[in-house]
Amino acid sequence: MRSAFQNRHIGPNDQEINEMLNTVGVTSVEELIDNTVPFHIRLKKDLNLSPALSETEYLKMLQKKADKNDLFDNYLGMGYYGTHTPSVILRNVLENPGWYTAYTPYQAEIAQGRLEALLNFQTMVSDLTGMEIANASLLDEATAASEAMIMFYNLRSRAQQKEGVKKFFISENVFPQTLAVVRAKAEPLAIELIIGNEDEFAADESYFGALVQYPNKFGEIKELSDFVSSCKNNGIKVAVGADLLSLCVIEEPGKWGVDVVYGNSQRFGVPMGYGGPHAAFFATKEEYKRNIPGRIIGVSQDSRGKSGLRMALQTREQHIRRDKATSNICTAQALLAVMASMYAVYHGPKGLREIAEHTHAKANKVFSALTSLGFKAVHNSFFDTVSFETNNIDVKSELLSYEINVNEADGFFSISLDETHTDEHINKLISALETITDKKVSEGERGATHLNRQSEYLTHKTFNSYHSETEMMRYLKKLENKDLSLVHSMIALGSCTMKLNAASQLIPLSWEKFGALHPFVPMGQAQGYQEILSELDADLSEITGFAKVSLQPNSGAQGEYAGLMVIREYHKSRGDHQRNIVLIPSSAHGTNPASAVMAGMKVVVTKCDENGNIDISDLKEKAEKHSNELAGLMVTYPSTHGVFETGIVEINNIIHEHGGQVYMDGANMNAQVGLTNPGNINADVCHLNLHKTFAIPHGGGGPGMGPIGVASHLVDFLPKNPFVETGGANGIEAISAAPYGSSLILLISYGYIKMLGPKGLKRSTEMAILNANYMKARLEKHYPVLYSGENGNCAHEMILDCRQFKKDAKVEVEDIAKRLMDYGFHAPTVSFPVAGTVMVEPTESEGKAELDRFCDSMISIKNEIDEIANGSQPEEGNVLKSAPHTADMLLIGEWDKAYSREKAAYPIAHVKEMKFWPSVGRVDNAFGDRNLICSCPSIEAYEMLSEEV
Repeated sequence: MRSAFQNRHIGPNDQEINEMLNTVGVTSVEELIDNTVPFHIRLKKDLNLSPALSETEYLKMLQKKADKNDLFDNYLGMGYYGTHTPSVILRNVLENPGWYTAYTPYQAEIAQGRLEALLNFQTMVSDLTGMEIANASLLDEATAASEAMIMFYNLRSRAQQKEGVKKFFISENVFPQTLAVVRAKAEPLAIELIIGNEDEFAADESYFGALVQYPNKFGEIKELSDFVSSCKNNGIKVAVGADLLSLCVIEEPGKWGVDVVYGNSQRFGVPMGYGGPHAAFFATKEEYKRNIPGRIIGVSQDSRGKSGLRMALQTREQHIRRDKATSNICTAQALLAVMASMYAVYHGPKGLREIAEHTHAKANKVFSALTSLGFKAVHNSFFDTVSFETNNIDVKSELLSYEINVNEADGFFSISLDETHTDEHINKLISALETITDKKVSEGERGATHLNRQSEYLTHKTFNSYHSETEMMRYLKKLENKDLSLVHSMIALGSCTMKLNAASQLIPLSWEKFGALHPFVPMGQAQGYQEILSELDADLSEITGFAKVSLQPNSGAQGEYAGLMVIREYHKSRGDHQRNIVLIPSSAHGTNPASAVMAGMKVVVTKCDENGNIDISDLKEKAEKHSNELAGLMVTYPSTHGVFETGIVEINNIIHEHGGQVYMDGANMNAQVGLTNPGNINADVCHLNLHKTFAIPHGGGGPGMGPIGVASHLVDFLPKNPFVETGGANGIEAISAAPYGSSLILLISYGYIKMLGPKGLKRSTEMAILNANYMKARLEKHYPVLYSGENGNCAHEMILDCRQFKKDAKVEVEDIAKRLMDYGFHAPTVSFPVAGTVMVEPTESEGKAELDRFCDSMISIKNEIDEIANGSQPEEGNVLKSAPHTADMLLIGEWDKAYSREKAAYPIAHVKEMKFWPSVGRVDNAFGDRNLICSCPSIEAYEMLSEEV
């Protein structure tokens, strides 16, 4: 049926397929695949998955799953809280493909809207924490805490390094999931973790860092300024885990001189979603700007002196720093950071303070009621969470019978309030406790007043202008219109697989029974989720050829790290503690060596031959040399060069012969699904970029998911969680805060698999390979294709060599990227894995007409390069060097270019049909890094920029 989801997801129709096959020079799809994918690694049978569902059937089935999730009254807290997503943000951001289908803003000129929204996020975080600089989000709160520890470790003074200072203090009162992830990250780096009570901590010079929570896991607001002073006097850097809403009314940690404030922005309008995705925040001092993990958005200027935003300090990106990296963070939570920032923009400082004060008032009401019932308070200084001794009553179990969730551990129970709790909820809670205690509430104690924040925050105009829905809607649309996304044109990014993010896969994300579930509810309240996650585990295991999948890692880089840690634990269980060397090909994605370093391993780089394949003789030599210490190999398949290497099984066997394990990077799984798989080529571990192959949107730079599949002998070591039983019997510590990572967006990949079914998944892979080879056939007459397989084909992507253009016409690959914007396209991946090249990946979702538009644009740009090379256009001031062209460039002032306005704006016929205008000219990255501004700039800051111009 034409209405089958397969036909909605896959771009080319039968006629287009035949035309493309003819261009490629083969008679059938089967012939193309036989010529591309080595026969000896092909699957011998179809995937054993359930038959494809129609979109209607899928949504009906999923609704039944959702109905199995029970939404009890939730007071669990622990970093996750109920929140109201303003409808204007829900519809115009979360449910809007103009926001969720955009790519990471590497091409700043066509990403100014997202960049402004992320700058708002940084400003919000800096203001509320009282810190000088903040990044554009991290994966989750626990990860952010571990990044603070690692940053402090790498910032140790020469004297501290020489003296071997490796002790790090962490309060026993931090959230348990934070403690678990910090412990996991500390162990491979040989950081000595000292867990204790901050009130009893004796600071001395044997520590390099400390971490505390404010308010802590019991909800207590402790006076920490003396603790911080004692640490600072002993050369100890301090990180504080904070709650953004509480910082609207309690004193900000920045006043105490701390070095890092981190936390979670989830309660700023982002659903709990059974654990994620949520945007963590990380704020620090300006002096650490070159050490801060993740991305930073900064203010710069464009080619005409107009203010323009871009990602700052990009030399910190891990594909550049590689094995010298101090963090493997490669992505962020951009879409969720946008939502959180817009929550602050919409409510403004007065609205946020009001929400915070109301939340505190509810907590005080509960505190008063429970003290009157005879419960002894653990403390009386709180913002939203009150804790009590249980009085030998099983409070948690008793309240469950009233469909109420509270935390209970070690003789204490806690109740966390949030903006969603009404008087009706609180009265029900108090009534239940009256029945349990057989007492009646009278006048009880009141909490101590710690709502003592004196400093102002969010004073910038942006946070004080858009408080009506009309104003907010227009602001969001203004920003959206500055960004190019999949709603405009294909985004042919090699390695990043920007395929269709189907509406039917995304609709359930807004359903309350998926979004409003706390990640630590008892398993019986999440039966719908549990069924989905179990089926997804089984389906991904079948697709990868592995025994089991952990859904916990919430990014590709986290998946890499988790896979390596599982391998490390496997070796330790066998007494092979010395196995700490990882072989990594020179063509590998930059997070590979970075993740290996984070896992406490040493990187040995292996060579590639002239065809871009792994040099097997060099690999064998190094495997033999390091045989006793060999932990494993990290390999991408198809290769990072876009080729199915025929020697992959031999390569993996070499590693196994020397006692190592094979970690396969799953970045290119879109060329494998249904045709081959990691298990079939004898890999042991593989992570899956669900935001690539399995259709989770990139969201402008996150969310992502990176679950790992493992062979049977590694199942025992999959990661655990302190609250929910996950992982293996001897599992590694938690990799992410939530037991199943960003559970909410796992629904997308679940839907992708269920609606495509085994035949549709295989067909998608075949079409990805066909589309790539069709583009190769068209473009190789104009651009040299750097690598091909034995039969002259590429896999699902190809590398176009642009290095000669610099010699012939002084045209850099960046000039091609910027000129493509004038044609209405986002550039392919630039200068990775080879400098001076572009890597193109069309995906299976694009039809022939769109492929042709892109190819026509690239061919037209090549003709423009030829005009420079033959002297008909100047080497400076030509149409490529001046790109991109904004509307005001063409309309305002005299035109003094050697080419026409029409050539600048409408270089090819199809551009006139739907012109996308970049909102700024080419942004000057170096200027911005010299004048680093990472929050909404004041008038004085703009004046400073103007003076340098």
